[in-house]
Amino acid sequence: MPPPLVNKKPRNESTTKDKTGTLDDPLKFLDQDYQELRKSCITNKKRFVDDKFPPDSSSIDPKKKLELDLDQIKWLRPSKIVADPQLIVQGVSRFDYSQGSYLGNCWFLASVGALTFKKDVMDQVMSADQSSGKDYAGIFQFRFWRFGKWIDVVIDDKLPTINGELVFVLSKTSNEFWPALLEKAYAKVCGSYADMHAGHVSEALLDFTGGVHVCFELEKPAIDLWSLMDRAAKTKALMACGSHQGEKSENVLPNGIVQGHAYTVTGVFKVTCQGKPVRLVRVLNPWGMGEWNGAWSDKMSMQDFTKNFEETDICCLSPDFLDSSSKCSWTTARYNGSWESGTTAGGCINNKDSFWTNPQFRVRIEELDEECASGQCPENILVSLMQIHENRYRSLVSNYSIGFSVYLIPPEMKDEKFPAKFFYHRRSVEDSGNFIDTRHVMKFFKLEPGEYLIVPTTFNPKESAKFMLSIFTKTESHRRKKKPAMTYV
Repeated sequence: MPPPLVNKKPRNESTTKDKTGTLDDPLKFLDQDYQELRKSCITNKKRFVDDKFPPDSSSIDPKKKLELDLDQIKWLRPSKIVADPQLIVQGVSRFDYSQGSYLGNCWFLASVGALTFKKDVMDQVMSADQSSGKDYAGIFQFRFWRFGKWIDVVIDDKLPTINGELVFVLSKTSNEFWPALLEKAYAKVCGSYADMHAGHVSEALLDFTGGVHVCFELEKPAIDLWSLMDRAAKTKALMACGSHQGEKSENVLPNGIVQGHAYTVTGVFKVTCQGKPVRLVRVLNPWGMGEWNGAWSDKMSMQDFTKNFEETDICCLSPDFLDSSSKCSWTTARYNGSWESGTTAGGCINNKDSFWTNPQFRVRIEELDEECASGQCPENILVSLMQIHENRYRSLVSNYSIGFSVYLIPPEMKDEKFPAKFFYHRRSVEDSGNFIDTRHVMKFFKLEPGEYLIVPTTFNPKESAKFMLSIFTKTESHRRKKKPAMTYV
C-alpha cells in the first residue's frame, strides 16, 4: 500500500507553541466577549440576556429526554427568587449545594465538591468578585479547560425554576447562587442541561483544572494508592470516586453507599487505633444527604473504601504529586494529532498491515540516579490520550474506542517512520489496556531507560478523529528545565 501522508508536522505539534487558549488569554466561547457585553449592558442600563444560550426549552432539554414538564419552567433572575441574592455567602463550601431531582449529573457535582477545597483552582474557574453592586448587569463569566484550551464562558443570570424553586442544583443557603450559575455555565458548554446527564468525573475534573489526571481501579491497585492520595491531598489535587454498579440504578445499600454513583473524596487521614495506624478516607455524596454509616462514621478505612468503590480519580495542576520526592520532578509534553481515514487511521495492532500508519511518537526515558529511582513510587511515566470533539452537544458526541501501545526501539533505529514489518513480530512492552469508548484513557507505569515508540490508535481503522497525547516523565530535579525528550516521528 502507498505510504500515508504523515510527515506534515503542523498536524502533530506541541501545544506549548500556541499561546492562545491559556488561562491568561482564554478563547472566547461562541465569540462572546464578557467585557464588551457587560459594558454594553451598563451603558444601555439593561440586564444581559444570552442569545447563545437563551432562557427557553432549547437550553434545558432540546430532545425532551428528561422527565420534566417544560411548560412549568420559568426563567427567573436571582433577584426575582430571593430578596438579597449573592454569588457567595460566607465562602465556598462543599455543603453549599445538593443535587436536583431532574438531572443525573452527580459526576459533575462530585467534581464541584472537590473544587470547593482548592480556592486557587476555584478562583481560576469562577472569579469571586462578580457581585451585585451598582453596576450589576446580570452577566457572569466562568473558565473551563476544554481539550487543551482554556475558554471563557459568558452566561446571563436567568435560572430555570418551578414555582419559584430552582429546578436543577439546589442551594442550601437560599440566597447563594454560585452553584446554580456554575452549573448553568457548564450546561452551556455541554449544549444544554440535558446534555449533562450521565458522565465520568474525570471529564469535569479535567475541565476545571487542565491538569494531570490519573484513575485507579480499587479492586487490585497496582501502587500504594493511599500514599498517592495523601500526597495529592497535600497539593492542589481534586479527587473523586465511583461506586460499583448495582442491579438497580442508584440503589442505596444498607451501609449507606449509593450504587453506580459519583462521590467527592474530601480527605485522607491516618489515625492510631489500639496502638496500630489506620488509614482513612472521607467521601461526600453530592445528593447532600445519605452517607457511609459503617465503621469510622463519615470516614471509612482504606479497606472499606477499596471494597465499596470501583475506582478513584485524581486530577492535579502539576504531576509532581505522583512522586513528590525532592530528588525528582516531572516534565510534561503535550501534542495535538489526528487520525485521518485512508492515511493515519490505521486501527489497533490487530490490523497488522495498517497499524504502522497511525501517528508515532518517540520518547526517551533517562536513567535516574538511585535516590530519584527509589523515590515514592517506581513508576516513571504517565501517558494520557484524549480524543477531541468538534460537536458542541455532548450527548451527540460518539466516542471511538481508543488506546495506545508502547514499543522498545532498538538502538540502531533512526528517527524515521517505523514500517509495518517493525510491528509484525514485536510485542508492545506496555499498552493502555482494553480499548474503551471513552473521551480519555491513561496509564501510569514504569519503563526501563531507553528509547520508546508510543502509538495512539482507535480500535478500528478508518476512524477519523482529533486527539491530544500527553506524556509526563520523571526526571532528576537538577534536570527540571530540560525539555522532554519526545518527538513526532
